[in-house]
Amino acid sequence: MAPEAPEDAERRPRLTPAMADARRAVRAHLADIEAGGLVLVALSGGPDSLALAAATAFEAPRAGLRAGAVIVDHGLQEGSAEVAERAAKQARGLGLDPIQIERVRVDLYGGGMPVSGDDAIRGTGGTGGPEAAARAARYAALEVAAVEHGAAAVLLGHSLDDQAETVLLGLARGSGTLSIAGMAAVAGLYRRPVLGLRRETLAQACVDQGLEPWHDPHNDDDRFARVRVRHRILPLLQRELDPGIVDALARTAAIARDDADALDLMVDEVAEELVELEDGGCSVPVAWIAANPRALSSRLVRLVARVEFGLSLTRAQTLEVLRLATDWHGQGAVHLPGVRVNRAANRIVFTAV
Repeated sequence: MAPEAPEDAERRPRLTPAMADARRAVRAHLADIEAGGLVLVALSGGPDSLALAAATAFEAPRAGLRAGAVIVDHGLQEGSAEVAERAAKQARGLGLDPIQIERVRVDLYGGGMPVSGDDAIRGTGGTGGPEAAARAARYAALEVAAVEHGAAAVLLGHSLDDQAETVLLGLARGSGTLSIAGMAAVAGLYRRPVLGLRRETLAQACVDQGLEPWHDPHNDDDRFARVRVRHRILPLLQRELDPGIVDALARTAAIARDDADALDLMVDEVAEELVELEDGGCSVPVAWIAANPRALSSRLVRLVARVEFGLSLTRAQTLEVLRLATDWHGQGAVHLPGVRVNRAANRIVFTAV
């Protein structure tokens, strides 16, 4: 190997602990991707995604992979187009290619409409508030870009602090194990390489490489629940409960996700034997639902509703279906959106209506 030219050595930043942590985390996530494949970094220009982009630009070629970036311009702030162009310029400076800016229109009230021409919409937000609407539009745009470029994975810059905030928000909603489990490190197309790193580490990695991240003013707007958790709730818990609360919440997420994954796998396996297809629907045995813990039986009911009918059931709806097996006294059918569920002899029958 030829010795490194002096000018190259001068341009390359000296490896620091923060840079090493980011690169090591990315390297682990690239290890199982087939050589020659493309990974796309979802780049906002903020500290977390910029540090991820820099680490990916360094590690991907060494793993025999190509690395590019997708910048989603939500159009929610004045000057958002300039912010997107700035991020694209930084991505080019890091050597990422391809680089694509996806412009979306976030409909905060649901039912967004496509825009023609240069402003063609790549994703629209639905109901659930501005955060949910922007997230829906963003993921739609990322998926479109991944398909267009044939990407093997899209890398997201969520940090350990993001995970802790997600767990707290899930606890506040009372929405069960899945919310407490937080964000998965790998979820289909999406990977979160720096999910185990603190936000301050990623910010330091940017400083160490001379990168100037963009700071989203929405991250300081306490109209958003996540911002209030970040700036008020977590600091309070750190002061009054435990300085290590962020790590503790992330550990809770990991434990909850392991448990949830194990239960889901068990139900997926038994569903192949238990679920029988019927005319216009399917059925499951009463005896299995009645004999098994609710953690399993409720998962089976939700699995059937999701896979066979495209429904996401609430806890209340799930419990009503379970009562057909566990608290049977001749009651009538449970009516779900587009589905009727009734007990017929020794089976719970789901029928499309």
